Amino acid sequence: MANHAMAQEFQELLLQFSQSEVTAERKNIEQTLWENYGAEYAVFVLDMSGFSMLTRKYGIVHYLAMVRRMQLTTEPIVKEYGGFMIKYEADNCFAVFPDPLSAVNAAIAMQNAFAASNMQTPEDQDIHISCGIDYGKLLMIGREDCFGDPVNRASKIGEDVAAAGEILVTKEAMDSISANSGITAREINVSISGINIPAYMIDYKKA
Repeated sequence: MANHAMAQEFQELLLQFSQSEVTAERKNIEQTLWENYGAEYAVFVLDMSGFSMLTRKYGIVHYLAMVRRMQLTTEPIVKEYGGFMIKYEADNCFAVFPDPLSAVNAAIAMQNAFAASNMQTPEDQDIHISCGIDYGKLLMIGREDCFGDPVNRASKIGEDVAAAGEILVTKEAMDSISANSGITAREINVSISGINIPAYMIDYKKA
């Protein structure tokens, strides 16, 4: 099914769900949505640091040019590690990977790529990123968008919790990474919507 047709059917099912007052019918619609659009992926969310400060200091054109550089750097890395892009939204990147290890390795590659690039650019053109990764079941609309708890949590830790240069991974994602993978991390506690959950910070500089 083409992405447009999938998106249209998805929206129609949501509308039917919202308009139905019959519990059994709502359950059937929800089941149909999960059967048609349910998937299991590692969700990766990247955020560029310093948007407000750089925009005020240098103007929106300067920052948009940096966003474009970020896009050109990250998309090939996502593909290299077996993932695919969902969307770029302002200075954020949303992608999914078949497993958390692939997502973590892609995040490490991105951090290293920007660190190397920053050695060759003036400070006002340096790009710093934070990354959040979660794993679980979600609703996938072709390759255009995705929804679910893994998306929300990856967004939260990647945009609101992680600092520049950090890669944060939920415990659910980390539990799927083999101890023999070569990935080293330390456990931390993060707060998501007022709920403290265990997560990990990747020590990629030693990876």
